Amino acid sequence: MRTSSRRYWTWMCLAVGLLAAGCGPRGPKQQAPQMGPPEVGVVTMRPERVVLTTELPGRTAAYRVADIRPQVNGIIVKRVFEEGALVAPGDLLYQIDPSQYQAAYDQAKAAVDLAEASLPAARSREERFKELVASHAVGQQDYDDALAALRRAEAQLEVSKAALETARINLSYTPIKSPISGRIGRSSVTEGALVTAYQPVPLATVQQLDPINVDVPQSTAELLKLQRRIADGKFNTSGAEQNNVQIILEDGTPYSREGALEFRDVTVNPTTGSVIMRIVVPNPHNELLPGMFVRAVIREGVIDQALLMSQSGVNRTPKGDPFVWVVDEAGKAQMRMVTIDRAVGNRWLISSGLSDGDKVIMEGVQRLRPGVPVQASALEPGVKPKGPQAPKAE
Repeated sequence: MRTSSRRYWTWMCLAVGLLAAGCGPRGPKQQAPQMGPPEVGVVTMRPERVVLTTELPGRTAAYRVADIRPQVNGIIVKRVFEEGALVAPGDLLYQIDPSQYQAAYDQAKAAVDLAEASLPAARSREERFKELVASHAVGQQDYDDALAALRRAEAQLEVSKAALETARINLSYTPIKSPISGRIGRSSVTEGALVTAYQPVPLATVQQLDPINVDVPQSTAELLKLQRRIADGKFNTSGAEQNNVQIILEDGTPYSREGALEFRDVTVNPTTGSVIMRIVVPNPHNELLPGMFVRAVIREGVIDQALLMSQSGVNRTPKGDPFVWVVDEAGKAQMRMVTIDRAVGNRWLISSGLSDGDKVIMEGVQRLRPGVPVQASALEPGVKPKGPQAPKAE
């Protein structure tokens, strides 16, 4: 009985000891990881000089255009030019049959000769009668008749000279010449065609293509906005290259020569609400032809102290208002509302909300809240920043 009792208490002690050992600590106590301040990449805003441009569509137009029309009636007896050729001022294009105009000129010239031949006799008679009337050898009426005959002879001479000049002008119109230099298009008539003076359909058209015009419409809203910027002093519109315009061809390639902005029209198109800007572009090789679609890169002005930032650093509120995260002087993240003027390449032009020296957070904005301390590191230009790192356990 005593032996059984001893065994019972022995097993009970072993069981209590094992239970106490299992409930005790197995090792050193582990601490929960502590989160440090978020690591962010920042860019310090610095002003820079920016040339602002705008790209507008336009169409080319000939610098000068001359519609060739006859100024007298007649039959075309000769066409001298080749269609599509270059012509110079004064080059003969068509020849109208000059026979009737030559005859009219000869007749008018003969009339002038006749009037000049009768004039000396009338003048001599008037001079004699003037002396005789003073001595009362002839009557006053005879002298008046002689004076009137002289005046008629002089007037007839002037009339004949005017008719001769008219005949000469008409004869000079029979050879049709080019008034300007340029490239002539197709002819609407051939030899033997009857043409009339000042007919509505031109015989051909000469267009000067070097230089060539580019007409670009600009909306009045953009024009007023540009004028306000200039008036506020935000733009510097001086400089020799201010009026230079880059031309982009229809296939997207830049044209080899820059144009010059000549003027802005003073009349607004009521249908489109725009004004026309005319650009004159050198075209020595006739690469640009009238009616081609091009794009013009126009310099609006220069901002000497512009603030530009990457578009990836600008965030949007639920309403779509732009804002950025900045690091304040206390090293804490703060939201800053900004005003975006326009895109310049792959960056935004900031017109308000930021200033020189502001540190804008570009990377690591996922864990940010206003007033949260951050660990900022500068991002090097041209190097892609790393994403936020996970905090290490202490």
